[in-house]
Amino acid sequence: MASVGKMKRGVPEGLWIRCPQCKATIFRKEAESRFNVCPECQHHFYLPARERIRQLLDADSFEEWFKDLRPSDPLGFKDRIIYGERLKAEQAKTGMPDAAVVGRGYIRGRPVVFGVTDFAFMAGSMGSVVGEKLTRAVEEATRLTLPLIFVSGSGGGARMQEGILSLMQMAKVSAALARYDQAGGLYISVLTNPTMGGVAASFALQGDLTLAEPGALVGFAGKRTIWNTVRLELPEGFQTSEFLLKHGFVDRIVARKDLRTEVARIVDFCER
Repeated sequence: MASVGKMKRGVPEGLWIRCPQCKATIFRKEAESRFNVCPECQHHFYLPARERIRQLLDADSFEEWFKDLRPSDPLGFKDRIIYGERLKAEQAKTGMPDAAVVGRGYIRGRPVVFGVTDFAFMAGSMGSVVGEKLTRAVEEATRLTLPLIFVSGSGGGARMQEGILSLMQMAKVSAALARYDQAGGLYISVLTNPTMGGVAASFALQGDLTLAEPGALVGFAGKRTIWNTVRLELPEGFQTSEFLLKHGFVDRIVARKDLRTEVARIVDFCER
């Protein structure tokens, strides 16, 4: 006779994850031990900004800048919900004030200025605060004569809820990068999945060297948008990092496990 009230043992929630590419069921800790990469097909999973910093920079070396910048709702924008309420929800979900984190750190002992956009906050879209943080980071890299590294993970491009104030961030960051280039700075851009819209059309594809993770979606308008607007059928694999490498838009595809070493090597080579 079975004992009454005995709890049924089951698999703890979150122990396994499913790869969106090969559909394999993966032990979560095994994927994490491989830098959040699928052991079956090498699909690179999403990484939050803080994890990017932990993986790329030397331990405890990151000094975050401009933490007090907070977004506002200058247009009083409302779609399904008021933009101000959406921002509060995104901040509570991610623990971030907005989609970008910037600061100074070290990669294998080399000092760099570092910035990363996080897809989890409104698809990594570029609003006023994101543009301001990135611009200030570029200006600090210029002042300190340090290499600059931006890791882009934006599927949202410019943030429509801020209208022209968002679009102008593309020009603002680009102008700061032009001044940094004139001063002789080294800018390494790292593209991750996805890097689209206004981010791809501005700072993400302006690097002196542009690296990309395998299989990353990179471009301006997506395949479905292009079909719905101009009825153009795109080639197989269009807008993947491999396609862009073949056509000269990307300099190198680097697996996540090798990225830290590769960036340090590039800094060493270019700083000689």
